[in-house]
Amino acid sequence: MPVIDLNWTAFLASVLVVSTPFLLAALGELVVERAGVLNLGVEGMMITGAAAGIVVAIETGSPWAGFLCAALGGLGLGLVFALLTQGLQSNQVATGLGLTLFGLGFSALLAQGYVGVPAPTIGGPDLGPLRDVPILGPALFARDWVVYLGLLAALGVWLYLFRTRSGLILRAVGEGHDAAHALGYRVRATRVAAIAFGGAMAGLAGGYLTLVRVPSWTDGMTAGAGWIALAIVVFGGWRPGRVLLGAWLFGGAQALQLRLQAAQVPVPVELLSMSPYLITIAVLVAISVRRRAGGAAPACLGQPFRAGA
Repeated sequence: MPVIDLNWTAFLASVLVVSTPFLLAALGELVVERAGVLNLGVEGMMITGAAAGIVVAIETGSPWAGFLCAALGGLGLGLVFALLTQGLQSNQVATGLGLTLFGLGFSALLAQGYVGVPAPTIGGPDLGPLRDVPILGPALFARDWVVYLGLLAALGVWLYLFRTRSGLILRAVGEGHDAAHALGYRVRATRVAAIAFGGAMAGLAGGYLTLVRVPSWTDGMTAGAGWIALAIVVFGGWRPGRVLLGAWLFGGAQALQLRLQAAQVPVPVELLSMSPYLITIAVLVAISVRRRAGGAAPACLGQPFRAGA
Protein backbone atom coordinates (compact mmCIF):
# COMPACT_ATOMS: atom_id res chain seq x y z
CA MET A 1 0.00 0.00 0.00
CA PRO A 2 1.52 3.42 -0.96
CA VAL A 3 2.76 5.61 1.85
CA ILE A 4 2.34 9.38 1.61
CA ASP A 5 5.45 11.29 2.61
CA LEU A 6 4.34 13.76 5.29
CA ASN A 7 7.49 15.85 5.17
CA TRP A 8 5.97 19.15 6.29
CA THR A 9 9.02 21.18 5.34
CA ALA A 10 8.91 19.97 1.75
CA PHE A 11 5.13 20.35 1.62
CA LEU A 12 5.16 23.95 2.88
CA ALA A 13 7.92 24.81 0.43
CA SER A 14 5.87 23.27 -2.37
CA VAL A 15 2.79 25.27 -1.34
CA LEU A 16 4.72 28.55 -1.53
CA VAL A 17 6.09 27.75 -4.98
CA VAL A 18 2.81 26.45 -6.40
CA SER A 19 0.76 29.35 -4.97
CA THR A 20 3.05 32.15 -6.22
CA PRO A 21 1.70 32.34 -9.81
CA PHE A 22 -1.86 32.23 -8.46
CA LEU A 23 -1.04 35.06 -6.05
CA LEU A 24 0.63 37.30 -8.63
CA ALA A 25 -2.15 36.89 -11.19
CA ALA A 26 -4.91 37.26 -8.58
CA LEU A 27 -3.42 40.46 -7.15
CA GLY A 28 -3.32 41.97 -10.62
CA GLU A 29 -6.91 40.96 -11.32
CA LEU A 30 -7.95 42.28 -7.91
CA VAL A 31 -6.78 45.78 -8.88
CA VAL A 32 -8.49 45.49 -12.27
CA GLU A 33 -11.82 44.45 -10.74
CA ARG A 34 -11.59 47.09 -8.02
CA ALA A 35 -11.53 49.59 -10.89
CA GLY A 36 -14.79 48.10 -12.21
CA VAL A 37 -13.38 46.03 -15.09
CA LEU A 38 -13.94 42.29 -15.49
CA ASN A 39 -10.94 40.80 -17.29
CA LEU A 40 -11.46 37.18 -18.30
CA GLY A 41 -8.28 37.26 -20.36
CA VAL A 42 -5.98 36.48 -17.40
CA GLU A 43 -5.25 32.98 -18.71
CA GLY A 44 -4.20 34.33 -22.11
CA MET A 45 -1.99 37.00 -20.52
CA MET A 46 -0.38 34.42 -18.25
CA ILE A 47 0.54 32.04 -21.03
CA THR A 48 1.76 34.86 -23.26
CA GLY A 49 4.04 35.96 -20.43
CA ALA A 50 5.17 32.36 -19.92
CA ALA A 51 6.15 32.01 -23.57
CA ALA A 52 7.83 35.41 -23.84
CA GLY A 53 9.72 34.83 -20.60
CA ILE A 54 11.25 31.50 -21.51
CA VAL A 55 12.15 32.53 -25.06
CA VAL A 56 14.01 35.63 -23.88
CA ALA A 57 15.61 33.86 -20.91
CA ILE A 58 16.99 31.09 -23.11
CA GLU A 59 18.20 33.45 -25.81
CA THR A 60 19.89 35.88 -23.40
CA GLY A 61 20.86 33.45 -20.65
CA SER A 62 19.32 35.84 -18.11
CA PRO A 63 16.23 34.79 -16.13
CA TRP A 64 15.74 38.41 -15.05
CA ALA A 65 15.48 39.49 -18.69
CA GLY A 66 12.97 36.67 -19.09
CA PHE A 67 10.88 37.93 -16.18
CA LEU A 68 10.97 41.46 -17.58
CA CYS A 69 9.75 40.31 -20.99
CA ALA A 70 7.14 38.05 -19.37
CA ALA A 71 5.70 41.09 -17.62
CA LEU A 72 5.88 43.09 -20.86
CA GLY A 73 4.12 40.30 -22.74
CA GLY A 74 1.23 40.30 -20.28
CA LEU A 75 1.24 44.10 -20.29
CA GLY A 76 1.00 44.18 -24.09
CA LEU A 77 -2.02 41.90 -24.13
CA GLY A 78 -3.52 43.93 -21.28
CA LEU A 79 -3.19 47.13 -23.31
CA VAL A 80 -4.97 45.43 -26.22
CA PHE A 81 -7.77 44.52 -23.81
CA ALA A 82 -7.84 48.13 -22.56
CA LEU A 83 -7.99 49.51 -26.10
CA LEU A 84 -10.87 47.25 -27.05
CA THR A 85 -12.94 47.61 -23.87
CA GLN A 86 -12.19 51.19 -22.81
CA GLY A 87 -11.48 52.79 -26.17
CA LEU A 88 -13.80 50.90 -28.50
CA GLN A 89 -16.32 49.93 -25.79
CA SER A 90 -16.36 46.24 -26.71
CA ASN A 91 -17.98 43.73 -24.39
CA GLN A 92 -15.59 42.91 -21.54
CA VAL A 93 -16.56 39.25 -21.20
CA ALA A 94 -16.34 38.47 -24.92
CA THR A 95 -13.09 40.42 -25.30
CA GLY A 96 -11.46 38.65 -22.37
CA LEU A 97 -12.43 35.22 -23.68
CA GLY A 98 -11.19 36.15 -27.15
CA LEU A 99 -7.82 37.29 -25.82
CA THR A 100 -7.48 34.06 -23.83
CA LEU A 101 -7.92 32.05 -27.02
CA PHE A 102 -5.51 34.37 -28.83
CA GLY A 103 -2.93 34.04 -26.07
CA LEU A 104 -3.07 30.25 -26.15
CA GLY A 105 -2.46 30.19 -29.90
CA PHE A 106 0.10 33.00 -29.98
CA SER A 107 2.17 31.47 -27.16
CA ALA A 108 2.26 28.09 -28.91
CA LEU A 109 3.55 29.80 -32.06
CA LEU A 110 6.07 31.97 -30.19
CA ALA A 111 7.64 29.15 -28.19
CA GLN A 112 7.25 26.26 -30.62
CA GLY A 113 11.02 25.84 -30.96
CA TYR A 114 11.62 25.78 -27.20
CA VAL A 115 9.59 22.76 -26.12
CA GLY A 116 11.53 20.84 -23.48
CA VAL A 117 14.50 23.23 -23.55
CA PRO A 118 15.62 23.94 -19.96
CA ALA A 119 15.51 27.59 -18.94
CA PRO A 120 18.00 29.43 -16.71
CA THR A 121 16.62 29.80 -13.20
CA ILE A 122 17.03 32.29 -10.40
CA GLY A 123 18.17 31.76 -6.85
CA GLY A 124 17.03 33.41 -3.66
CA PRO A 125 18.37 35.73 -1.00
CA ASP A 126 20.79 34.42 1.61
CA LEU A 127 18.83 34.74 4.85
CA GLY A 128 21.56 33.15 6.94
CA PRO A 129 20.51 31.54 10.24
CA LEU A 130 16.82 31.85 9.40
CA ARG A 131 17.25 28.87 7.10
CA ASP A 132 18.25 26.73 10.08
CA VAL A 133 14.95 27.21 11.94
CA PRO A 134 13.35 23.75 12.26
CA ILE A 135 10.63 22.96 9.69
CA LEU A 136 9.78 26.59 8.84
CA GLY A 137 13.34 27.69 8.08
CA PRO A 138 14.01 25.58 4.96
CA ALA A 139 10.39 26.03 3.81
CA LEU A 140 10.03 29.81 4.23
CA PHE A 141 13.55 31.21 4.11
CA ALA A 142 15.15 29.23 1.30
CA ARG A 143 12.88 30.24 -1.54
CA ASP A 144 13.50 32.22 -4.72
CA TRP A 145 13.20 35.99 -5.03
CA VAL A 146 9.79 35.95 -6.74
CA VAL A 147 8.11 34.18 -3.81
CA TYR A 148 9.06 37.10 -1.58
CA LEU A 149 8.11 39.54 -4.33
CA GLY A 150 4.62 38.03 -4.32
CA LEU A 151 4.29 38.53 -0.56
CA LEU A 152 5.52 42.12 -0.84
CA ALA A 153 3.09 42.68 -3.73
CA ALA A 154 0.18 41.61 -1.52
CA LEU A 155 1.25 44.17 1.09
CA GLY A 156 1.84 46.80 -1.59
CA VAL A 157 -1.59 46.32 -3.16
CA TRP A 158 -3.25 46.61 0.25
CA LEU A 159 -1.34 49.81 1.06
CA TYR A 160 -2.15 51.25 -2.36
CA LEU A 161 -5.88 50.49 -2.25
CA PHE A 162 -6.55 51.49 1.34
CA ARG A 163 -3.81 53.95 2.29
CA THR A 164 -3.31 56.17 -0.76
CA ARG A 165 -5.42 58.81 -2.48
CA SER A 166 -4.99 57.20 -5.93
CA GLY A 167 -6.14 53.88 -4.48
CA LEU A 168 -9.22 55.60 -3.09
CA ILE A 169 -9.92 57.09 -6.53
CA LEU A 170 -9.55 53.67 -8.16
CA ARG A 171 -12.03 52.15 -5.71
CA ALA A 172 -14.40 55.06 -6.26
CA VAL A 173 -14.27 54.43 -10.01
CA GLY A 174 -15.16 50.79 -9.43
CA GLU A 175 -18.01 51.60 -7.07
CA GLY A 176 -19.58 54.43 -9.07
CA HIS A 177 -17.94 55.53 -12.30
CA ASP A 178 -20.54 58.18 -13.10
CA ALA A 179 -20.13 59.81 -9.68
CA ALA A 180 -16.34 59.62 -9.99
CA HIS A 181 -16.52 61.27 -13.42
CA ALA A 182 -18.78 64.01 -12.04
CA LEU A 183 -16.13 64.75 -9.40
CA GLY A 184 -13.55 65.23 -12.15
CA TYR A 185 -11.73 61.90 -11.94
CA ARG A 186 -10.49 60.32 -15.17
CA VAL A 187 -12.40 57.06 -15.20
CA ARG A 188 -10.99 55.56 -18.40
CA ALA A 189 -7.39 56.53 -17.60
CA THR A 190 -7.73 54.94 -14.16
CA ARG A 191 -9.14 51.76 -15.65
CA VAL A 192 -6.48 51.56 -18.37
CA ALA A 193 -3.75 51.90 -15.73
CA ALA A 194 -5.38 49.15 -13.64
CA ILE A 195 -5.67 46.85 -16.67
CA ALA A 196 -2.01 47.46 -17.56
CA PHE A 197 -0.95 46.54 -14.02
CA GLY A 198 -3.12 43.43 -14.06
CA GLY A 199 -1.70 42.33 -17.40
CA ALA A 200 1.88 42.80 -16.21
CA MET A 201 1.20 40.79 -13.05
CA ALA A 202 -0.43 38.01 -15.07
CA GLY A 203 2.57 37.94 -17.40
CA LEU A 204 4.93 37.79 -14.42
CA ALA A 205 2.90 34.89 -13.03
CA GLY A 206 3.26 33.07 -16.35
CA GLY A 207 7.00 33.77 -16.38
CA TYR A 208 7.27 32.17 -12.94
CA LEU A 209 5.79 28.97 -14.33
CA THR A 210 8.38 28.63 -17.10
CA LEU A 211 11.40 30.09 -15.30
CA VAL A 212 11.04 28.69 -11.79
CA ARG A 213 8.30 26.18 -11.20
CA VAL A 214 8.89 23.84 -14.14
CA PRO A 215 11.24 25.36 -15.70
CA SER A 216 10.67 24.59 -19.37
CA TRP A 217 7.95 25.09 -21.95
CA THR A 218 5.02 22.94 -23.03
CA ASP A 219 1.92 24.12 -24.89
CA GLY A 220 -0.97 25.09 -22.63
CA MET A 221 1.16 24.79 -19.50
CA THR A 222 -0.88 27.33 -17.51
CA ALA A 223 -3.60 24.64 -17.44
CA GLY A 224 -6.34 26.89 -16.11
CA ALA A 225 -4.20 28.80 -13.59
CA GLY A 226 -5.65 32.09 -14.85
CA TRP A 227 -9.19 30.90 -14.19
CA ILE A 228 -8.22 29.83 -10.68
CA ALA A 229 -6.75 33.32 -10.14
CA LEU A 230 -10.14 34.79 -11.09
CA ALA A 231 -11.82 32.46 -8.59
CA ILE A 232 -9.35 33.47 -5.88
CA VAL A 233 -10.33 37.14 -6.29
CA VAL A 234 -13.97 36.22 -5.64
CA PHE A 235 -12.97 33.88 -2.81
CA GLY A 236 -10.97 36.69 -1.22
CA GLY A 237 -13.88 39.11 -1.31
CA TRP A 238 -11.81 41.57 -3.37
CA ARG A 239 -9.38 42.11 -0.46
CA PRO A 240 -5.60 41.54 -0.75
CA GLY A 241 -5.16 39.70 2.56
CA ARG A 242 -7.89 37.23 1.77
CA VAL A 243 -6.57 36.82 -1.76
CA LEU A 244 -3.21 35.82 -0.25
CA LEU A 245 -4.93 33.21 1.91
CA GLY A 246 -6.92 32.01 -1.10
CA ALA A 247 -3.75 31.59 -3.15
CA TRP A 248 -2.23 29.50 -0.37
CA LEU A 249 -5.40 27.40 -0.15
CA PHE A 250 -5.57 26.62 -3.85
CA GLY A 251 -1.78 26.23 -4.05
CA GLY A 252 -1.95 23.79 -1.16
CA ALA A 253 -4.65 21.78 -2.91
CA GLN A 254 -2.53 21.52 -6.04
CA ALA A 255 0.63 20.70 -4.08
CA LEU A 256 -1.24 17.95 -2.23
CA GLN A 257 -2.53 16.60 -5.52
CA LEU A 258 1.03 16.35 -6.87
CA ARG A 259 2.16 14.63 -3.68
CA LEU A 260 -0.62 12.07 -3.92
CA GLN A 261 0.33 11.35 -7.51
CA ALA A 262 3.99 10.89 -6.53
CA ALA A 263 2.94 8.50 -3.75
CA GLN A 264 0.99 6.45 -6.33
CA VAL A 265 -2.21 6.57 -4.30
CA PRO A 266 -4.72 4.12 -5.83
CA VAL A 267 -6.95 6.88 -7.21
CA PRO A 268 -7.26 7.61 -10.94
CA VAL A 269 -4.74 10.27 -11.93
CA GLU A 270 -7.46 12.13 -13.82
CA LEU A 271 -9.44 12.52 -10.58
CA LEU A 272 -6.37 13.85 -8.76
CA SER A 273 -5.74 16.32 -11.58
CA MET A 274 -9.33 17.50 -11.33
CA SER A 275 -9.18 18.05 -7.57
CA PRO A 276 -7.94 21.71 -7.54
CA TYR A 277 -10.70 22.69 -9.94
CA LEU A 278 -13.33 20.77 -8.00
CA ILE A 279 -12.19 22.60 -4.87
CA THR A 280 -12.47 25.88 -6.80
CA ILE A 281 -16.08 25.11 -7.76
CA ALA A 282 -16.97 23.96 -4.24
CA VAL A 283 -15.53 27.11 -2.65
CA LEU A 284 -17.33 29.41 -5.10
CA VAL A 285 -20.63 27.61 -4.52
CA ALA A 286 -20.16 27.91 -0.74
CA ILE A 287 -19.43 31.62 -1.07
CA SER A 288 -22.47 32.23 -3.26
CA VAL A 289 -24.71 30.44 -0.74
CA ARG A 290 -23.39 32.43 2.22
CA ARG A 291 -23.18 35.84 0.55
CA ARG A 292 -26.34 37.90 0.31
CA ALA A 293 -27.43 39.69 -2.82
CA GLY A 294 -24.94 42.34 -3.89
CA GLY A 295 -22.01 40.73 -2.15
CA ALA A 296 -18.70 42.52 -1.85
CA ALA A 297 -18.07 42.95 -5.57
CA PRO A 298 -17.47 46.51 -6.83
CA ALA A 299 -20.83 48.00 -7.82
CA CYS A 300 -19.74 48.85 -11.38
CA LEU A 301 -17.85 45.61 -12.06
CA GLY A 302 -18.18 44.72 -15.74
CA GLN A 303 -20.20 47.84 -16.60
CA PRO A 304 -18.93 49.99 -19.47
CA PHE A 305 -18.38 53.69 -18.86
CA ARG A 306 -19.74 56.20 -21.36
CA ALA A 307 -19.08 59.82 -20.50
CA GLY A 308 -22.22 61.93 -20.82
CA ALA A 309 -24.47 58.88 -21.27
